[in-house]
Amino acid sequence: MAHGEFLRHESDDPELASHVMHDYRNADLDPQLRAMLDYATKLTREPTNMQEADVLALREHGLTDEQILSVALIACTFNFMTRLADGLGVEVPEERQAYVDTWLDSPARDQEWLMKQK
Repeated sequence: MAHGEFLRHESDDPELASHVMHDYRNADLDPQLRAMLDYATKLTREPTNMQEADVLALREHGLTDEQILSVALIACTFNFMTRLADGLGVEVPEERQAYVDTWLDSPARDQEWLMKQK
């Protein structure tokens, strides 16, 4: 839920987080962001079905190879960390939550193309 809270906080549209969490395909998103989410979703749910066409679709939506790599790395990192935490039954202690919440103060926040809103 932390990601949904971040989206609600950062978005001009308070309903956006709910739409994205329930079914991003029905949310009012720009085509580039929708393409990134399609790619990340497929990489998460069907990694063995990824094809060159999936990368080409991102290029057709204006993403550079560096940006495509960032999308893939972010999706893979979240998948890895979630599976690791779930597999070990990890819960973030309340006193550490503030640390977790600061990850967007890192250089990732400077990637304007990734953080922009519609």
